[in-house]
Amino acid sequence: MRARRSCLAVPGSNPRFLEKAQGLGADEVFLDLEDSVAPGAKEEARRNVVAALRQGDWTGKTVVVRVNDLTTQWTYRDVVEVVEGAGDRLHCLMLPKVRDASHVAWLDTLLGQIERAVGLPEGRIGVEAQIEDARGLVEIDDIARSSSRLETLVFGPADFMASIGMRTLVVGEQPPGYDEGDAYHYILMRILMAARAYGLQAVDGPYLQIRDLDGFRRSARRSAALGFDGKWVLHPSQVEAANEVFSPSQEDYDHAELILDAYEYYTTVEKRGAVMLGDEMIDEASRKMALVVAARGRAAGLARTSAFTPPS
Repeated sequence: MRARRSCLAVPGSNPRFLEKAQGLGADEVFLDLEDSVAPGAKEEARRNVVAALRQGDWTGKTVVVRVNDLTTQWTYRDVVEVVEGAGDRLHCLMLPKVRDASHVAWLDTLLGQIERAVGLPEGRIGVEAQIEDARGLVEIDDIARSSSRLETLVFGPADFMASIGMRTLVVGEQPPGYDEGDAYHYILMRILMAARAYGLQAVDGPYLQIRDLDGFRRSARRSAALGFDGKWVLHPSQVEAANEVFSPSQEDYDHAELILDAYEYYTTVEKRGAVMLGDEMIDEASRKMALVVAARGRAAGLARTSAFTPPS
């Protein structure tokens, strides 16, 4: 799994932003050809993105390009020009406004044809599918199993809120009058269940009030608590907050590694499947939970500050 705690959106029409993004600490950078690019600037944005991919230094980042959605006249040229021009520098393409499995299947087929034509390893370029309306959510299981290239399901809240008629203009905040629980809980859980059922990552959408870091953290903590892998960031100021929220604490990371070590020792050396670690009983289910936390801690670059000592 690629690291996707913070997924920074960068307009393809802005060369200065494309250059600046290379030095930021985001896990993923997606160079955008869709909503952040005006219709008259689409072709120039493609050229900017290819140049940035070829000439820039994206070391340590998951590099993604978001193409236009499949109902537009730009999509096929986005895919052809970006992959032919810089496919070897690209990890994934993000397809927005995915409404059913045929959208992903179309992109999978086209990518395979281009990879064969230009000599790239077939299947190397992954796909991120953005769920942005009610139809996409209803069809999400079919979408999630539609292609072996699919790596991530991404929530697109603004278009989604419009599609269901949610009565608010503030993306990511609760709609006025909804006082019982979380208006986004079902949506987020539905995306997460489909992602996990088919071995995919899940990424939460952006928080548009970029100067409100407290609001961003509140929104990020909600999806992180459910199990999401990361969140879009729209501004450099949100990157550090996202990386922090979607990383385990040092205490949790150390504890997870201790569980893994202890369980390995007791099951292989003492041949026991359920044992005590201090005051806590651990078993196979504990190991599975610890694996998730440990993997995220390792991906975040955390180092252990404690070690398991077998009983004498």
